[in-house]
Parts: sequence; C-alpha cells; structure tokens
Amino acid sequence: MPGPLAGRVAVITGGTGALGQAVTLRFLTDGAVVAVPYAVPAERDRLYQRVAAADRDRVVMEPVDVADLAAMTAFAASIAASRGKIDALVAGVGGFAGGSLLETDAETWKRMLDLNLTTAFSAAKAVVPRMVGARYGRIVIVASRAVVPPAAGFIAYTVAKAGVIAFTQALAQETREHGVTVNAVLPSTMDTPANRAAMPNADRTGWVPVESVADAIAILAREASAYITGTLLAS
Repeated sequence: MPGPLAGRVAVITGGTGALGQAVTLRFLTDGAVVAVPYAVPAERDRLYQRVAAADRDRVVMEPVDVADLAAMTAFAASIAASRGKIDALVAGVGGFAGGSLLETDAETWKRMLDLNLTTAFSAAKAVVPRMVGARYGRIVIVASRAVVPPAAGFIAYTVAKAGVIAFTQALAQETREHGVTVNAVLPSTMDTPANRAAMPNADRTGWVPVESVADAIAILAREASAYITGTLLAS
C-alpha cells in the first residue's frame, strides 16, 4: 500500500540535524521525495548512511545557506524543475543560545534571528509562490514550547522563536484561501545528543524523542490535514 506521502515532493530544511534526520527518514518511509539543503557535510554523510538503499533515489541533498533568500530560491527552483513540483516544506533550521539581555551581544542576537526566523522566511518565500500556483501545499515550521510563554535567560532565542510562531500564524492567514496550510510544532526539550551533552545531569524522563516530533510533522504534511492551519502543536 502506498504511504500517505507517496508522490509528494518535500523540502526539509535542517534535514540533516538530529530532528531533521528523523523527519527526513519518516517522510521517506511515508513515500515522499525529499530535498534537503544542508550546511554540514558530516551531517549529510550520516543521514545518507541511514537512508535505505532502495530509498536513495528519492533523496536530494545540496549545500545551501538557507538564510540566503537567493540561494534558497535557486534550490527550490532546481527541485521544482527536476521533480515537477514542491508539495511540502518543513522549516527545521534552528539554533539555541542562552543569555539575558545584559549578557547578549549584537552578534548573538542577529545569529538567533537568522538561524531561527530568517531561515523560515527564506524557505517559505522560496516555495510558497509555487504552492499558491498549484493551489496545494503543506508547511510545517519548528518553533519551541519553551517560549510559550516567554521565559527569562535566553532572550535572543525566545524572541526569534516567538517570531517563528507569529510568522506561522500570519502566513496561515495569507495562504488559507490558496489550498496551502501552515502550522508549527512546538517541541519541549528533545532527546538529542547535543542536549544530552549540554545537560548531562538532567532528568531526561520527560524529554521528547525526535521520532515523536517527526510523527507530528508528517501528519500535518498529509493531504488529509487540509483543514488544519495556523495551529501550534505542542509536544
């Protein structure tokens, strides 16, 4: 039986990271063609090794700066030309930096905005015109449960991810009449190697497996989720 994403073409930014790999593999299992713009060759190699040999013809990976609108637009155009369309976008690039306002310099502020918010803008800007033209699209953006409500101690990250949430809801309103849905997932602390290294003594009982977040993203990317838009799905 074909998977729920069979025949669909998905762009997954951040698709070589800890969560991104889980999303990429889930989309492949569900039958999609997956296009991944990457930044770190070692992460690309690790992802490729995890992809089943039978699925490798459905994976496209190219080095792209997702925050660069021109580069992201060119990547989307290349995928649309080679695969005929773009049905889904998962905007999963992100990064974390701690620090209060007094501890945060301008470079950190800009880096958090670029990694978390500008990348979502660039990815959406690159694919939404094609989706609107096709009157079909599924966009899922990765935000964070930690910023709802805003907390102290990581102000640049909080503002960037809060901006991602506002961007999601605004874009959902702009595209809802065009057959395009836009939703966000808001994971709590995910069980990743980076989080384990950063918090070696933490109680990981409530940490969320990346596969569970990938499941939620895959559900929102399905054709059957046509009436879900502007939603913030916490996990």
